Amino acid sequence: MQNGDGVVIFLLIAALAAWLILYIRRKMQETVEAGGPIGLIQEEEVPEDEATILLEERGYRTVCGKKRIPIDIQVNGFEELQSRLFLDYIVEKDEQYYVVKLAKERKPMEMTGSSVREHLLIYQYIVPRMNGVIYVQLAARQIDVFEFRTELTDL
Repeated sequence: MQNGDGVVIFLLIAALAAWLILYIRRKMQETVEAGGPIGLIQEEEVPEDEATILLEERGYRTVCGKKRIPIDIQVNGFEELQSRLFLDYIVEKDEQYYVVKLAKERKPMEMTGSSVREHLLIYQYIVPRMNGVIYVQLAARQIDVFEFRTELTDL
């Protein structure tokens, strides 16, 4: 061996080890991201009703039915409030998962950006790995799919 060959071999081994670590990390991340939503969702038998039939007609598979998500709120460090959030259904189509919200007559939603945000945005983010929110208007037999994208810059 000539002078400096040991350094070159060490650098090659270090580069190979770094590449291997990054490759394994990327594969692990892809595996985690490829799975369905976690935590809240456990596939279950959902009774057929008008909404699930309409969703099935449009190619969606109902994964689970109504879910109640309790929310504890702390105000000023000591006062506690409770609330809850209700998911009507969670459905899947082409390995994409969506929260389903049914339209309510007493709480109509206008098709404006601010109204859609106020009514539906939380549902995409409350369950990990949701691709969007489906808003079902049973009276009109209409399904709207909302996918929210945010750009977090200048924070």
